[in-house]
Amino acid sequence: MERLLKLVLAGAIAFAVTTTVASADAGKGQKLYSKKLLKACGINGAKMAAKHTQDQWEDIGVDGLKAEIKKDCPKVKDKALKSKYLKHYYDFFYNFASDSGNVPSC
Repeated sequence: MERLLKLVLAGAIAFAVTTTVASADAGKGQKLYSKKLLKACGINGAKMAAKHTQDQWEDIGVDGLKAEIKKDCPKVKDKALKSKYLKHYYDFFYNFASDSGNVPSC
């Protein structure tokens, strides 16, 4: 019984670590915004993120983010909106939304 409990606990810890590593990163989103979107958008990341509240960003979601960025930044190129970047952009925008109380440094 003790052996089974240790195995289950080890599995839970491994699962927790794996999901944390696979999640998006607001810091990476901020760097990507500065690198890939800043010039095309013409506004800094703080203003872009503050265009919506956290609830509004949730409604837009990762799936609707590409269209939302294109709406606000018509000059942006498609290669800056790769699907691997969108989860990081979303996390950045969500964490620094107008109602979050957080202010990014870009």
